[in-house]
Amino acid sequence: MSISPATLHTVEQVFEKNFSDGLELGASVSVWWRGQEVLHLAKGYLERQKTNTWNHSTLVPVYSASKAPAAATLLLALERHGLTVQTPVREVWQKFPIADATFAEMMSHQCGLAALDISASVWEHDVVVSSIEQQHPAWLPGQGVGYHPRTYGFLLDECVRRLTGHTLGHYWQQEIALPMDWEFWIGLPENQWHRVATLVPGRAEKSDVEKGFYKDFMTTGTMTRRAFLSPTGLHAVQEMNDPRAWSAGFPAMGGVGTARALAQFYQAAIGGLESPLSVNIQNALQNLQVQGEDRVLLQPIAFTCGCQKDPLDENDHKMRTLYGPNQQAFGHPGAGGSHAFGDPLSGLSFAYVMNQMALSVMPGQRSTAMVAALYAD
Repeated sequence: MSISPATLHTVEQVFEKNFSDGLELGASVSVWWRGQEVLHLAKGYLERQKTNTWNHSTLVPVYSASKAPAAATLLLALERHGLTVQTPVREVWQKFPIADATFAEMMSHQCGLAALDISASVWEHDVVVSSIEQQHPAWLPGQGVGYHPRTYGFLLDECVRRLTGHTLGHYWQQEIALPMDWEFWIGLPENQWHRVATLVPGRAEKSDVEKGFYKDFMTTGTMTRRAFLSPTGLHAVQEMNDPRAWSAGFPAMGGVGTARALAQFYQAAIGGLESPLSVNIQNALQNLQVQGEDRVLLQPIAFTCGCQKDPLDENDHKMRTLYGPNQQAFGHPGAGGSHAFGDPLSGLSFAYVMNQMALSVMPGQRSTAMVAALYAD
């Protein structure tokens, strides 16, 4: 596969159309191919008042697009301690509630710890960890899969803390991001706060909350709602505009960075850049661990150790193409629209970030149309 100027021009046209159609406030997209950045677009404004211009160095919270860098951080800590994804979690975390669960199973959302029965606040790490240790799993590995939207970060963070003596965000910054000069933080320092765009909430239409995921999300007691409320705190978009949230270092949802940094991360994850991400780490991020009907997202899903892939049907055909047409591609979206992935077959990596939120947990047309344009030739 080659990336022609015409292809990149088509991607740019989609990017511009998002603005002309009134879908964007501020946004960036970065495309890398075989170790080089081939496209970097930035446009719009940092806030609703349109006072400050969005540029290539604008930072923005990306919610669950944080999960892939967070997973890579744990994978690096495991590797440097002579452990693998097949190591039982209890070798590191003795009170982990599932005796035989491996890191691969925990990191691919198979351990049924998405919702907590004992209430805990996101601001109290030790209380959340205690709640996890006392939680009866909703399902066990081999019994299904269900996205852990918020507890996932605490699961990874606690393991990194036990392995290294540091928070996951600190270890990410010191061992991966800083050596690579990637402008992506899981715990943003105060000297970077001035670069962060303000998130603007999306609007929910009545039809959006009457069916499927959002119906369950709005229904008390469902696994979907419980998972997205466990642990408590930081539920409103406006709360993510508080520097306290940027600086806290929540691995599941608290990453703040540029589109370029996310695209660089995925370029390294497919082997296109020399980095601390070894071949074993790349394989863990890329290789399928589980596929099935997600008990939380209520749709077919496929997970690696920290990333998603497009699920396949019974004929091994993709059921959707969020990550392009190639089965090898993997990535992770963020609530509201952010989207990033890598494709080892084509050598492409892609990242899109924005501050006008949409009502979605999966990538929408703003980004997927650009992905489709990349593979149109």
